[in-house]
Amino acid sequence: MKVSARNLIPGKVKEITMGMVNCELVVEVAPGIEVVSVITKHSVEAMGIKVGSPVKAMIKASSVMLVTD
Repeated sequence: MKVSARNLIPGKVKEITMGMVNCELVVEVAPGIEVVSVITKHSVEAMGIKVGSPVKAMIKASSVMLVTD
């Protein structure tokens, strides 16, 4: 699959919290670094995603803000 998003981060599903409609997935992209995604329960089931599944977090944003202390 080809996509236009520049931020495609590979990782493994560490945890899935199933809801009635949506699910929260914690993806470990590096040791101690996690990205959290909320997708539909249907998508989790249709894609066959389970804990330990390799996935890519695709992040598409029109702007990225930076903050310093």
